[in-house]
Amino acid sequence: MRRRVSPREAKRMMQRMGLSMGEMPDVQEVIFKTSNKEIIVENPQVAILDLHGQKIFQVTGERITERAVEKEAAKVTIPEEDVRLVADQTGKSVEEAKRALEETEGDLAKAILLLQTKG
Repeated sequence: MRRRVSPREAKRMMQRMGLSMGEMPDVQEVIFKTSNKEIIVENPQVAILDLHGQKIFQVTGERITERAVEKEAAKVTIPEEDVRLVADQTGKSVEEAKRALEETEGDLAKAILLLQTKG
């Protein structure tokens, strides 16, 4: 026959194991972001388990929606000396060198090859 564990005993056992549990109050929204989507949990209940300093979040919610995320084109800052180097190496204009560096995300070798193969 199994003996039922009272909530008080359960709490004591959890404390002995180094586990504490609580709720995060007044959370309005939780957003999980991946590389290609966002998962939004509205009006969530968030429980926090603390196990020896490591926090575990348990999220439940009323309404869960997903939406795709468009990748932002990372704007690469191209140093002026890189532009001049590519222009000098290829014999192309500074404007052409800058465009090639932007197209290759700042990769000097690729930009030079790109301009040399364009002729």
